[in-house]
Amino acid sequence: MTRRALITGGASGIGRATAKRLTADGIEVITADIAPGADVSLDVTDADAAIRVVEDLGDIDILVNSAGIVGPGKPLWETTPEEWHAVFAVNLHGSVNMCRAAIPGMLDRGWGRIVNVASMAGKDGNPNLSPYSASKAAVIGFTKSLGKELATSGVIVNVIAPAVIATEMNAITPPDVLKHISSLIPMGRLGLPEEVAELIAWLTSDKCTFSTGAVYDISGGRATY
Repeated sequence: MTRRALITGGASGIGRATAKRLTADGIEVITADIAPGADVSLDVTDADAAIRVVEDLGDIDILVNSAGIVGPGKPLWETTPEEWHAVFAVNLHGSVNMCRAAIPGMLDRGWGRIVNVASMAGKDGNPNLSPYSASKAAVIGFTKSLGKELATSGVIVNVIAPAVIATEMNAITPPDVLKHISSLIPMGRLGLPEEVAELIAWLTSDKCTFSTGAVYDISGGRATY
């Protein structure tokens, strides 16, 4: 049976690399993004749109929530409520919206795999990236809770916490912020989207059977807990 995967943020970065990797495994992949180049145009902050897309596509066996934004690169006291709202709307609520839309069908079929993309920032906290760090910490907590809710259902949900990955998103991170967070990686280099995609490929496969609600670091040694 051919599995079907929906990948948000699939037009670039980790999402695009994951789409290529899962396709190589014979999985039918649909990418969703607000940017050009995706199979489906979708704003993940729109809960109704998330439901419509999943209904239109039919059965979704695998969901990878890779859509995300960095947000403002400045001290907390210089940020605005609007900036915080924008970051949480994509990074946290976008993943929540997609899970709400896809999980009922997975439960009906008794099988599903969900991977949420967080960040090492959600564990360590990056200076001058407080909205981003807080939103990714929320993604980690949300995934841990969801994993317990689904533990006996056949639907497995995990979260990954990459360090700095060489993607288009990090290309627009303020240079001083990027220099600092890159310096924290003991391997002395940025990660590659293809390396992250390998981890996601396992987490969304039939080989991943006894792990749910877990956090998987892919950080070049940066992980601290």
